[in-house]
Amino acid sequence: MKRWAIFTVFLYAAALLLLTVPVVAAAFIGWGKNRDTSFTDILNFYATWQYWLWLAVLVAGQFLLLLLPIHISERRVAARRPLRVPIIVTAFFLANLCFGGIASLLAAVFRDNGWDAIDFVNPVPHTQNSSGWHFFWSVTLTVVIFWVVWAFVFRHFAKSDDENSLLKRLIRWLLHGSILELIIAVPSHVIVRRRDDCCAPIGTFWGIATGISVMLLCFGPGVYFLFVKRMQQLQPKPAGKITEAAK
Repeated sequence: MKRWAIFTVFLYAAALLLLTVPVVAAAFIGWGKNRDTSFTDILNFYATWQYWLWLAVLVAGQFLLLLLPIHISERRVAARRPLRVPIIVTAFFLANLCFGGIASLLAAVFRDNGWDAIDFVNPVPHTQNSSGWHFFWSVTLTVVIFWVVWAFVFRHFAKSDDENSLLKRLIRWLLHGSILELIIAVPSHVIVRRRDDCCAPIGTFWGIATGISVMLLCFGPGVYFLFVKRMQQLQPKPAGKITEAAK
């Protein structure tokens, strides 16, 4: 079962790698100072450590989200502790969807000044020398707040749902959240690109990238169960069951 889970994670990582170029090209080619962006410039996106860090987070999240389907497919009763892992993972990605949607709206409404609203979350005073790190911790703190809120929400469902119902609920919320976030991020990106804003399209692009990544992540458990079902069909039946079926 774990081999099929690893193969599912591999397919997810391959899909993200293949979609990176067209998504980046659609988001940035022809915008502002990047009107002359070439295909080589887009490929340089793979050279950034931030890209590989986010890819590693997504791949790890997909594998952790598949732990519950592994328990279900192996017909093992999931204890309360294993149920915490998919809850924490789902809450994390929903937190990023919330941040991506809010960042896209702020960019569309307040232009580049929309980033200032995120800085209000950070209690540490802002200085000119620490502007980059101040913004980083503001974003991190915002995501953590959303993460804690969503974790408490799904913790309530975990007390009453069985493992199968909980899995369906988690996937449904992630899928609906990613669709809603894309409905906000895509029009916002079109707006900020038409205005040739300086940094606003970066925020809306982050919203689009997060929405697509989480949407693809939702299909992981379904793909895994398809592999498991096909494997069970290919396995030879025990002699007793064959004799009973013949009768």
